[in-house]
Amino acid sequence: MSVPESAPPMAAAPGSAPLVLGIESSCDETGFGIVRGTQLLANAVASSMEEHVRFGGVIPEIAARAHLEEFTPTLQQALDTAGVTLAEIDAIAVTSGPGLAGALMVGVAGAKALALATGKPLYGINHLVAHVGVGVLDGVADSGTQPAGVVHSGTAGSVLPEHLGALLVSGGHTEILQVNRLTSDVTLLGSTIDDAAGEAYDKVARLLGAGYPGGPVIDRLAQQGDPKAFRFPRGLSAPKFVGTAEEPGKHRHDWSFSGLKTAVARCVEQFEAAGVPDTEIPTADIAASFQEAVADVITAKAVRACTEHGIRHLMLGGGVAANSRLRSLLAERCEAAGIGLTVPPVRLCTDNGAMVAALGAQLVADGVAPSGLDFAADPGQPVERISLVA
Repeated sequence: MSVPESAPPMAAAPGSAPLVLGIESSCDETGFGIVRGTQLLANAVASSMEEHVRFGGVIPEIAARAHLEEFTPTLQQALDTAGVTLAEIDAIAVTSGPGLAGALMVGVAGAKALALATGKPLYGINHLVAHVGVGVLDGVADSGTQPAGVVHSGTAGSVLPEHLGALLVSGGHTEILQVNRLTSDVTLLGSTIDDAAGEAYDKVARLLGAGYPGGPVIDRLAQQGDPKAFRFPRGLSAPKFVGTAEEPGKHRHDWSFSGLKTAVARCVEQFEAAGVPDTEIPTADIAASFQEAVADVITAKAVRACTEHGIRHLMLGGGVAANSRLRSLLAERCEAAGIGLTVPPVRLCTDNGAMVAALGAQLVADGVAPSGLDFAADPGQPVERISLVA
């Protein structure tokens, strides 16, 4: 089902800023966004999530087929909402990676067809950096608290706060980025070495028989439980010793959630082995304790990365940004560390075409060359490759 986002009452005058169409298809959301400069005109999203529920996770082939079916109607919905035609679009941006190979290929192929048919320049852009790009949209970058010394610049590609970092937490990604310049200089500081946080939520929800997707159901269940009932592990957080001094170790900014998932499985198995009926297993306490472990280790490492790399403002993105405990604990720890925090609206945290269009508009305004038509989808596209070169 497509959900349009209405255009603001007053649109920028035609030609005053690049009008960019963004296309997102990296996982199970088919997204089309239209942005004029930094003004969001339309954000239409079609999700295939309900088709994956019975499998307890995203099935790549089903997601790719859904993108193919939703491509044209969702595109038309975005154009209708924005009140523009394809002929009026100045450039097209599409997620080229990272993501699911089949899903990416549908979006990239569709974008190339549109670019070829209309003669518009095409940009193949990085999905992760696009999550940061949403912060340039009017009103988003000012939604968080600002510590002393953080200023905004009006230069294209630099309208985000200076000394910026981004914490991206979703079903496929958990990363901390340093953003020196949105269009040309983004560095990966740390990432998960196994499961992403959202993936761990889905697996734990399955263990508890709580349903899919795991993020919302675990969050709701945790509200009824005691987060201190079980002490689950915080992966890669044990200190190393150099002589007598404690050091965080080489994985100081990385995460691991596979051990946490295993600990939850063992906990449930112990109750089952003891003959405890399923209805009496303290699932709310397990969910709350699991969620506390995830939020604790993510926020602690993110704040440490910010402190060590001079980051004074942090943006939170990704589907797990909707998690209530992650948001509250991150806000608490950022405030204590003097770090400004921006959390975009949930509809702009999850995968969407608006973020792709926003980054595309910044690339156009910064004079970055388009990607042409010869590039391929790159499921493992590194964050340093912000846009593909022709």
